[in-house]
Amino acid sequence: MQTLVLASGSVWRRAMLEDAGIRVEAVEPNVDEASIVGDGPVDTAKRRAEAKAAVVRAARPDAWVLAADQVVHDGAEVFGKPDDPQDHRARLQGMRGRAHDLHTAWVLVGPGEPAHGVCRTRMVVRGDLDDAEIDAYVACGEGSGCAGGYAAERRGAFLFERIEGDFFNVLGLPLLDVMGAMRRRGWRAS
Repeated sequence: MQTLVLASGSVWRRAMLEDAGIRVEAVEPNVDEASIVGDGPVDTAKRRAEAKAAVVRAARPDAWVLAADQVVHDGAEVFGKPDDPQDHRARLQGMRGRAHDLHTAWVLVGPGEPAHGVCRTRMVVRGDLDDAEIDAYVACGEGSGCAGGYAAERRGAFLFERIEGDFFNVLGLPLLDVMGAMRRRGWRAS
């Protein structure tokens, strides 16, 4: 059975791949993401994913390596992880009643030329969220370590009116796109 080396410390990405039947070895790439800024959010995500893949591929030149990076933005502002509970609260209040995009760039390095892609998912935050609901979500701590400040697949689902696009992307990896690229390069489920 083949093993995919995931250039990430993300437990969500690893779990998605493992749940899909892929044996995964996770390697934290130790890339300073904040120092990698492109021409806009999509270019930033691409450059960060490429940097992660390059670091891990250099250490594991014969392995299949997958790297990804997600950027959350509303067209004017990029939302990273909240700095503290006050920042978290203000961010969610500012998102109330508005839409934003999640762009996940991914790179797969293995046999042949590298494969890469970008997936966009639009998130629409409920306009009727009150401050008490936001405070309760911030207090639970679930979204404090997440880009955008929420985990929509968990308790944070109540923050949203709807999503438009790939739900796997919300979790951090457009799984079907990645698996399609793996299959085109000869990877088969076993």
